[in-house]
Amino acid sequence: MISRDEALNLLDDLVADAKAAGADAADAILVDSASLSHACRMGQPEHVERSEETDVGLRVFQGRRQAIVSSSDLSKDALGELVSRAVAMAGSVPEDPYCGLADADQLAGDVPGLEMCDPEEPSTARLVDLAARAEDAARAVPGITNSEGAEAGWGQSIFAMVASNGFSRSYRNSRHSLSVSVLACEGTAMERDYDYASTVHGGDLGDPEELGRSAGEKAVRRLNPRKADTGQVAVIFDPRVSRSIVGHLSSAINGSAVARGTTFLKDSMGKAVFAPGLTVVDDPLRKRGLRTRPFDGEGVATERRNIIDQGRLTTWILDLASARQLELETTGHGSRGVSSPPSPSASNLYLEPGEQTPEEMMADIKSGIYVTELIGFGVNTITGDYSRGASGMWIENGQLTYPVSELTIAGNLNDMFANMTAANDLEFRYGTDAPTLRIEGMMLAGK
Repeated sequence: MISRDEALNLLDDLVADAKAAGADAADAILVDSASLSHACRMGQPEHVERSEETDVGLRVFQGRRQAIVSSSDLSKDALGELVSRAVAMAGSVPEDPYCGLADADQLAGDVPGLEMCDPEEPSTARLVDLAARAEDAARAVPGITNSEGAEAGWGQSIFAMVASNGFSRSYRNSRHSLSVSVLACEGTAMERDYDYASTVHGGDLGDPEELGRSAGEKAVRRLNPRKADTGQVAVIFDPRVSRSIVGHLSSAINGSAVARGTTFLKDSMGKAVFAPGLTVVDDPLRKRGLRTRPFDGEGVATERRNIIDQGRLTTWILDLASARQLELETTGHGSRGVSSPPSPSASNLYLEPGEQTPEEMMADIKSGIYVTELIGFGVNTITGDYSRGASGMWIENGQLTYPVSELTIAGNLNDMFANMTAANDLEFRYGTDAPTLRIEGMMLAGK
């Protein structure tokens, strides 16, 4: 992989060449990545794959016009052509009154120690062993008769950025992952389920046997599902799906949507949006976080923010362009690839845990549903209307009783946010995370 110094020197030359070719301002980013994965099925290896890729993107400005060109060819001639094309394009595109680089006082300084990268690359033998152990444990669960396979993977990348406003920084991150998916059978009934883990450091990945057993037990628990009666019920969201509720909030307070007026929360700044006592945090500086970043895609300093503070909405998720359009300051949430302009995006986003255990949370539910899987994307972020297919376990007198499927749960996100309770079982597994959630009064469409 390319070194940080090599990446920054290459980008510095690219920006200087763009300025010399007629650009008023410019920035350039480089993403260099490598990955390794192994998959097995039914105890037999299926594939081992390795990939390496380096991409560079140049954004140039002429007045209020901007153009972006990217390339995976880092030869001198190719980079010269990249500069020529970008400058030529910038002279012919429409003006964008909100584009432009960050001011000097908005830029990030030294990168703090965030433990974003595991320096050790696992061997192929290590990945083979992890995948095999996870699948073996899953297949050993009584009732498991087939497997869709297990996969262990590793990846590492460097993100470097240089801009004509004086910014020049880079960071390196890594990712380790393990997943397994199996099928359970009983007579003619067949169900599938999975489990998955992803961490920055390999040592945090956990026990592959435990992951495998979890996948197997989840699949067996789904056998012979029933349909439930239509009605209004309390719904418990397992952490695997509860994170989607936080994701809907993220979409609804995205600065681009707010600036266009295409979100049901566009007039909710400073108002109570969630139930009292609930707090949603975005923490780009969380150590070993899956989406940790010391600066955003525009070189702006990042910081921990309570997006929802004790139920109240405190901020939008903004990049420079959406902030300018709303006449606000960026929140350091600009995210970008080599071939696209920045856009707002959350980092390590999570709902803080409550005090009750999941068992205590459902103890008083006479009839309800514990959702473990959501299907489709029937969410309208303009109106807040919510309707999704669901399956899981039926709750009766506070206990999980039998599997249910072919259901639809519906409501409105305004009501769902306001009638939500969080359990105490938050785990950081996905980048957007939430504990078990209880939401009152949702409509369940069944038989």
